Amino acid sequence: MATTTMTPEAPAPSAREMRMVIAASSAGTIFEWYDFFIYGTLAAFIGAAFVPSDNDLVRQLTVWAGFAVGFGFRPLGAVLFGFLGDRLGRKYTFLVTVTLMGIATAGVGLIPSVDKIGLAAPVLVIFLRILQGLALGGEYGGAAIYVSEHSPPNRRGFFTGFIQASVVGGFVLSLIVVLGCKLVMSDAVWNDWGWRMPFLLSLALLAISLWMRFKLSESPVFKAMRAEGRTSRNPFVESFTYPGNKKRILVALFGVAAGLTVIWYTAMFRGLTFLTGAMRVDDTIAEIIVGICALCGMGFFVLFGAISDKVGRKQPIVWGYAFTLILLFPCFWFMGWALEPALEAAAPGERVVPGAGAIAVVVFSLLTLSALSGMTFGPVAALLSEMFPPKIRYSSMSIPYHIGTGYFGGFLPLIATWIVARTGDPYSELWYTWGVVLLALIVSAWGLPSGPPRDFAEDD
Repeated sequence: MATTTMTPEAPAPSAREMRMVIAASSAGTIFEWYDFFIYGTLAAFIGAAFVPSDNDLVRQLTVWAGFAVGFGFRPLGAVLFGFLGDRLGRKYTFLVTVTLMGIATAGVGLIPSVDKIGLAAPVLVIFLRILQGLALGGEYGGAAIYVSEHSPPNRRGFFTGFIQASVVGGFVLSLIVVLGCKLVMSDAVWNDWGWRMPFLLSLALLAISLWMRFKLSESPVFKAMRAEGRTSRNPFVESFTYPGNKKRILVALFGVAAGLTVIWYTAMFRGLTFLTGAMRVDDTIAEIIVGICALCGMGFFVLFGAISDKVGRKQPIVWGYAFTLILLFPCFWFMGWALEPALEAAAPGERVVPGAGAIAVVVFSLLTLSALSGMTFGPVAALLSEMFPPKIRYSSMSIPYHIGTGYFGGFLPLIATWIVARTGDPYSELWYTWGVVLLALIVSAWGLPSGPPRDFAEDD
């Protein structure tokens, strides 16, 4: 049976060009995810400033609903910017997305509180979250494809692993900036207006990102397609009519995007909420612990991306899902067991400062979850790039990725908070993650291509 390779020939970039591609794409991705995650990192302050209620649970649910709104609009951003990326090019599309994200994030820091402008405050926050969601819907696909299309097939997992790690890097940067601002400000200043500074910093990050990305040239694969007149006329329509693409999109949505997202969000966001909420750990200590674990965990993304170059993309993902089903509850139980003595010794409502042994247990548990996230997340940019035909690649991989991450992952904090509020059990929220990962394991084991990595091809 004849095989036709669908990826156009393009000259390989030099080592220096490759380093610039990775650095500029990764830095922009870090900055853009920083912009998106700073909302979650400062959720308590957003609730206090913009939600017209004194009830803590109502504030939490409202803030996490706003968090989910941003994710809810990511698929629309994927459609819009995926269309532009496949029609006009990878480079200029993610220049637009990073600009939109930076302006929207800075805007959150400038909105007056609900005490001053009433309901206009939460309305403006939601509007800016929508813009952030649209921007992020176009960012990831552009950066991942841009690096992938510059990479040789035998190192594509390793190089794109830096893009995967950059998503975590945005979360780490948000924690570093928050902790840095707390360090140089008094508690009174921080609580009054200082918490707005991390949002305004987005303008400086935007300037750096644009400067770096303007130095890049267009993807060699896209340039080759454009020169041959093979670009898509309507990437959105072709994503659902191209032979075999419906199955690929289904697998990418339920077998890849949904599973990897809930693992990482549970490890980092719900891990942080578990520590500061049910375990009453001091906020700053919890942020430092989670930040260090996330920073160290970034290495797993690059590691398993590189491993996928050797063993194929499917194996790390499937095994990562299987181990998550086994270890998810024990990791959280282990943290709870270690922190329980300090919690019992503290007065009601008092914040807990864990001992060194308890902190070591928490770090071990969070790093275990980070490793599982690296197994499932690290190979994904290379995998999705290879799954779809080049002329509709931006749209075809972005749409299922952002539906999966936007709805299964983006709504996780809201769903988890609601489950815990209903049950009173801080571990009950993990069943949502467990169920989504089980679904992802079944779909990925059935639908992901086995064998060594290869460029997209189809049998005639």
